[in-house]
Amino acid sequence: MPRSRLPALLVVTPYLAAANNGNWRTAARWRRLLSPRFRVIVQATDDGIAGTPGDEAEALVALHARRSHPAIRAWRERHPERALIVALTGTDLYRDLPGGDPATRSSLDLADRLIVLQDDAPRHLPAPWDAKARVVFQSARTLTRWPHKRPDRLDCVLAAHLRDEKDPETTFAAWRLLPAKLAATLTVVGAALDPALGAAAQALAAADPRVRYPGARPHAWTRQAIKRAHLLLVPSRMEGGANVVVEAVTAGTAVLGSRMSGNVGMLGDDYAGYFAVGDARELAGLLVRAAGEPAFLAALEASCRLRAPLFAPQAEAAALDRVVAEAMALHRARIDN
Repeated sequence: MPRSRLPALLVVTPYLAAANNGNWRTAARWRRLLSPRFRVIVQATDDGIAGTPGDEAEALVALHARRSHPAIRAWRERHPERALIVALTGTDLYRDLPGGDPATRSSLDLADRLIVLQDDAPRHLPAPWDAKARVVFQSARTLTRWPHKRPDRLDCVLAAHLRDEKDPETTFAAWRLLPAKLAATLTVVGAALDPALGAAAQALAAADPRVRYPGARPHAWTRQAIKRAHLLLVPSRMEGGANVVVEAVTAGTAVLGSRMSGNVGMLGDDYAGYFAVGDARELAGLLVRAAGEPAFLAALEASCRLRAPLFAPQAEAAALDRVVAEAMALHRARIDN
């Protein structure tokens, strides 16, 4: 079928390519995965709905319930019979919704279907919203495991724009607790959205030659850094489902992460690489153990390999197709009635 004959699908996101963040990468990936079956239009949340190319779309997929609420509300008012899907972020699920934010609650009410990015998320949605929720694990291209990882040194990466929700300070504090002679390195990748956290990263790198902070780097560079590391560190206070976890698992790199819903829903409840949120001492203990016990690191890697099929592009594409099909079936039923 010519592309001009494919049904149009509008994806709105608070952030476009210049932000170089998870929302944008999700929108770009979903455009690619859905494009065989839809003519996908991606636009910024604040671009509006009426009078844009997306006005012809048969369905809207909105990333971020709170930030995209104006577009969600405008879509429902202008197209009451068309399909509406809302993808929930970590701040939607774990801060705005429990806090009673009216825009977030309204977006969930208006949606036909809700997308959550990991399988622990639905239990955090009260009825009746939980019945709308569908899990769509994010995906990444599988990379061949880096064969030159050093057996005599533990190389770690923290890949996140530096802000409070990502809690990089717990990693910095854990690193300061490590024995000075421990053979380990830490590369911190990400823009300093909080200048104080950027200064803390620079101070740690200046004080410890094992640490470097190159700042924000292109996505391809960051993927290669994760691939070459033994461990990805994910100390976040909240995550909807961190795509860096997907990128580590699909590159053969294990994860040490905070025990919070977003990580548990990605890696499984019984994963051995968790530490309590904000617990620098527990993280430091896991780092020492990973550096000194090859069997422990190998066990983490094996657990991650078992989760890898969840993060395959074909699995994400199939899950997206099911959600869109369900929402559009409701759209057709509204027309018929």
